[in-house]
Amino acid sequence: MTLVSFSSSPRITAISRLAALRVPPTVALAFVVIALVIAWSLAPSLFTSHDPASGVPTDKLLSPSAAHWFGTDHLGRDLYTRVVYGTASSVTSALIAVVIAAVAGGLIGLLAGFLGGWMDIVLARLVDVLLAIPNFLLAVIVVTAIGFDTTNAAVATGVSAVAVFARVMRSEVIKTRQAVFVEASFLMGGSRWHILLRHVLPNASRSVLPLAVLQFGLSILVIASLAFLGYGDPPPASDWGLLISIGKDYLKWPWLVYAPAFVTIATVLSANRISRWLRKTD
Repeated sequence: MTLVSFSSSPRITAISRLAALRVPPTVALAFVVIALVIAWSLAPSLFTSHDPASGVPTDKLLSPSAAHWFGTDHLGRDLYTRVVYGTASSVTSALIAVVIAAVAGGLIGLLAGFLGGWMDIVLARLVDVLLAIPNFLLAVIVVTAIGFDTTNAAVATGVSAVAVFARVMRSEVIKTRQAVFVEASFLMGGSRWHILLRHVLPNASRSVLPLAVLQFGLSILVIASLAFLGYGDPPPASDWGLLISIGKDYLKWPWLVYAPAFVTIATVLSANRISRWLRKTD
């Protein structure tokens, strides 16, 4: 009886872990959308044979059809092709923004939460100042100061999200610093930097991944909004926000707005769904 119980326990543990990692259908759909968007950004020529920068004047403002899935714009360019080729700029810019926010905000939160004292007071007040300014307004201020293009918009978006990552990291570091295994490592003679890098940082970083995925979607939305207002690359670029901005001047042909807006919304909602699932998954 004992041998059976011992032999069956690893199998039960493996089955329970697989059951715990079961992906809901909505999360699976979100992963499919994000995978498609990433594939568009890496190899757009595999998904369309049209030229995103040139079109056929006689084919201008055609409605969606089998030949032109999203229709054509006022210059006869295939709108689906422009959306696909504009994905690389949107995804790359969002990744730049997330990296800037995660690295800078994570470092600020890590130092503030672990060192404490006057360092915590100074950095916490800095974070409070950044949080007092609306993210989009801060992004507009930064991109106005450094120049109008998509890369600068990505930098501005990343700067505007630094405070969020700093606050989350700080709270996680403070909670982890008070854990029993951290105190045990300190009593065993571990240095502060050893405890910080070996114990505090790995455990406190677990909450950063869902936040980074969420910020990826929010960054796409903010960068698209900046491009809509003219703070991104000028035409003939095909950023999603710029496509929506161009399409709003042709209200009789609504697919010029609906197509890039639908892709943007689907990407942002998919990132949000994955982030919520990651927060609930141990």
